[in-house]
Amino acid sequence: MTDLIAYLKTRRSIPALQLAAPAPEGEELLSILTIAARVPDHGKLAPWRFVLYRGEGAVAAGERLAVHGARRFPEATEEMIRAEKTRFTRAPLVVGVFSRAAPHPKIPEWEQVLSAGAVCLNLLHAVNAHGYAGVWLTEWPAYDAEAAKLLGAAEGEKVAGFVHIGTPTQPPFERDRPNVPSLITEYQ
Repeated sequence: MTDLIAYLKTRRSIPALQLAAPAPEGEELLSILTIAARVPDHGKLAPWRFVLYRGEGAVAAGERLAVHGARRFPEATEEMIRAEKTRFTRAPLVVGVFSRAAPHPKIPEWEQVLSAGAVCLNLLHAVNAHGYAGVWLTEWPAYDAEAAKLLGAAEGEKVAGFVHIGTPTQPPFERDRPNVPSLITEYQ
């Protein structure tokens, strides 16, 4: 238990550009995704799913996103368009977590959305537990319906996050953290 506490106190994301091969695959990747799916899920709906971007698929996703980005942002520079082309190849594996939250007679939609967010965080923990590193990103493609569709979203789905995964090329650096005592209120 002490090791788990130490890990949780020091867990850090690694920037996508600092993630290199190898990335998990095969049974190891299945293990990671199985652990990621062990989250609170009221009603056992599994209101999320995974989309993997790697290899040629990651290149194709970037190409499609660059074309869409050029149309959506006519002011985009060539450098910005090149950045979109490499969005899904910065790390050797990107896992898209798509929320399938929808109206349900018993399960609030908000709980379903929170479950998808829990999957993203649990995915980071599972990646670290297997000796890799990652970062949970969204950025504009997660909030653009056409981009999400180009990236594999089905009707009614939204992007909860894109988790970039690989082997870290540099040690993590610490960042400022919130002053937790200032965030606590005692209910009266």
